[in-house]
Amino acid sequence: MLRRLLMTAPLLLALGACSTIEGLVGEPAARTFPLFFSEDSALLGDNARNIVATAVEAAKASPNAKVTVRGFASPDTGTAQFNRLLSEARARAVADALIAGGIPATRVGVEPRGAVPSHMFPTESRRVEIHIGG
Repeated sequence: MLRRLLMTAPLLLALGACSTIEGLVGEPAARTFPLFFSEDSALLGDNARNIVATAVEAAKASPNAKVTVRGFASPDTGTAQFNRLLSEARARAVADALIAGGIPATRVGVEPRGAVPSHMFPTESRRVEIHIGG
């Protein structure tokens, strides 16, 4: 059934049956909100707080969706244990901000990933990803 839905989605959208793919299945599509940290820090800056606020609104719009917060650290500094703890501290800081914004703690899961190399930019490793749905 999902295959048929995906095959007919462009036609339904073109005919104006709904305005988005989400309108076809009733729930908004899964979304990811990345935010970045300074080196060796788990403090949320102004930009990160704005991204969390946007994620809170998205999570409220999908009250049945799971919210997963994945923390990462850069392998360029510190030991593996330090980077795992740092990735967890970053993820917990974001999870706490989501909960403070009104998302029930029972919906928020934390996944520290430790040090993950970035092939593009070192700052990409110093991040947290908020996944809503999916």
